[in-house]
Amino acid sequence: MYKPPQHSQSFIDDFTEMLSVVCTDFDGLVITGDFNVHVDNVNDKNAKELNGVLETFDLIQHVSCPTHSRGHTLDLLITKGVNIHNVSVVDVALSDHFCVFFDLSVSPKPPPGPAVVQRRQINESTRAQFVEMIDLENASGANVDEMLNSVTSSILNVLDAIAPMKVKLRKHRQKAPWRNDDLVRAQKQQSRRAERQWRKSKLQVHYEMYKGELYAYNQILCRTRERYFSEIIGSCSSNSRVLFTTVNRLTNPPTQLPIELVCTPKCNEFAVFFNDKVQGIKKAINSTTHITIERPPTHSKLTHFIPVTDQTVQETITRLSLSTCCLDVLPTRFLKSVLNSVLPSITQIVNMSLQSGIFPEALKTAVIKPLLKKSGLDPTVLNNYRPISNLPFLGKVLEKVVYQQLTDFLLLNNSFDVFQSGFRPHHSTETALIKVTNDIRLNTDDGKVSVLILLDLSAAFDTVDHGILLHRLQDWVGISGSALSWLKSYLEDRKYFVEIGSCVSDYMALTCGVPQGSILGPLLFNLYMLPLGQLIRSNNISYHNYADDTQIYVSLTTGEYGPVDSLSHCL
Repeated sequence: MYKPPQHSQSFIDDFTEMLSVVCTDFDGLVITGDFNVHVDNVNDKNAKELNGVLETFDLIQHVSCPTHSRGHTLDLLITKGVNIHNVSVVDVALSDHFCVFFDLSVSPKPPPGPAVVQRRQINESTRAQFVEMIDLENASGANVDEMLNSVTSSILNVLDAIAPMKVKLRKHRQKAPWRNDDLVRAQKQQSRRAERQWRKSKLQVHYEMYKGELYAYNQILCRTRERYFSEIIGSCSSNSRVLFTTVNRLTNPPTQLPIELVCTPKCNEFAVFFNDKVQGIKKAINSTTHITIERPPTHSKLTHFIPVTDQTVQETITRLSLSTCCLDVLPTRFLKSVLNSVLPSITQIVNMSLQSGIFPEALKTAVIKPLLKKSGLDPTVLNNYRPISNLPFLGKVLEKVVYQQLTDFLLLNNSFDVFQSGFRPHHSTETALIKVTNDIRLNTDDGKVSVLILLDLSAAFDTVDHGILLHRLQDWVGISGSALSWLKSYLEDRKYFVEIGSCVSDYMALTCGVPQGSILGPLLFNLYMLPLGQLIRSNNISYHNYADDTQIYVSLTTGEYGPVDSLSHCL
């Protein structure tokens, strides 16, 4: 890239517009050239503008020494999502500009051709055939596991008859849906025609026409992209989950795993790594410190979960999202479309589980997919990935039924910590933020200063001790009988495997933690942390919890050290 020495505001505008396109379409980016901007001068107006643009798009500028004979840094190396090493500037005496050398680690990617997958061809005709052929009246079992296996077998027999597994070529979908807009496609075709005309004639006038069409295409593409996300944000202004997902898509586009990671041995490496990481953190926890905390009295007991009706199960399934798992015998969308034909059997499975105090073994397996924590990290380093867990949909239905009954019991008995936000009704990040900031402002009005410490537990959900959690549920919350047995069964004997593409790892056992990606997991974690609030309160310290994040703070006047001592003692 080259920018003439004369300053032009249009360059910054054009450069910003170009970045808005390429940063969305490409995971890795390298931009080099003579920018004729004195980035070495922190007070230079043009440098400030350029650096601001780079910061907006999360781009990194690597050159920090002079690249010109007059001592200025004009030749830049800008990257995003790639690994750059050994950047050096050398005067090779060929020009008044110096050469910028660097090592770029790249691995050739095969063309993103169609992937071979096994799948069932399910359509409207399949739905009608399924409803006509399915008969679950003869499904039976002495226990919930046998009943679930019987229902699953009957469903698979019907599916194999009407929609057998076939090998399909899965085409890669276009990443940007706004590119399918009619105006965008029409302008792109116009730009291609102008390009072909210029390449054929080599005339300057045709080149200028091509540039004009290309500029118009980028303008339409940017406006269409803005309109696409504006419509999503506008239609979901009251849904914080959708808004967060949309912003996350804009700021952290998904990163595909390198092709060399898509193999069974690498899946096994991930599986062992995720397990060893949790076990290492758990072993490092100091288990020798015992603190006696007086637990609050429990006046009510939850001894069993109440069986539910078809209507309750139907409402539960309808309200759950369409997310599905490769372990599901029926895709979630298809299940909802044929729900009436399988609803009685699902209700029977749910009630058998609740009454027996047993969570079905087949629903205890999680599928883990590694996700790069941040774009630009080295994809070959396992520690740069976080495990994303996916669970069977029917298990989530059963969890949701228990979640509702358990939450009703907890609210009725005021079992939640009063300063606990997150994963409980009407207690969000907003309530946590208002509480803490309001306390600090009130103390500031009284002429006091505040000391705030933010605590974050490492792998908190993954290191929950099952024995301690069950003790909390029984002694602190008041859960016993078949209800406690069900929760014990829900936690124990879980396993997972790692899936990358079409490759999977061996199974690994989960010996601790609440299930990631589950409905009950966050609620159980809140109950697991109940003694923490009492411990903090015993030291006369203010606090607020949000999931595994804890804010503790004290306020004091000049020359007062007691609150700081209490804070230190509490920590």
